[in-house]
Amino acid sequence: MDFLKKIGLAAPGTTKQTGDAAEDRALAHLQAQGLRLLERNYRTPGRGGGEIDLVMRAPDGTVVFVEVRQRATAAFGGAAASISVTKQKRIVFAARNYLMRLRTPPPCRFDVVLIEYAGIQWLQAAFDAS
Repeated sequence: MDFLKKIGLAAPGTTKQTGDAAEDRALAHLQAQGLRLLERNYRTPGRGGGEIDLVMRAPDGTVVFVEVRQRATAAFGGAAASISVTKQKRIVFAARNYLMRLRTPPPCRFDVVLIEYAGIQWLQAAFDAS
């Protein structure tokens, strides 16, 4: 447990607190790369919709929908393996809902930030809307 605390992966309390801490790390990493936060934890109205951890704008104007995944170990495929097709569909659904609010939809992409024992990894254009 001390090792996990040292690298910032130990649970600070509840699952929500752990998730918020991972999103904070991902947000700081993306902002250091020049992205700007538009919205955090965007949810579609109603049940059965989707949620997007971070909605960012890249320097070129692209809207970036970011899923943040954290795992303390590589067991069961690590953080990347935890993003199922169903999860991707829910993110795409939420992104479409978000884009419908805009007068002119900008270019967009779906990124993933993985936070694992080995550090932080940013996968740009990790999946698409199809």
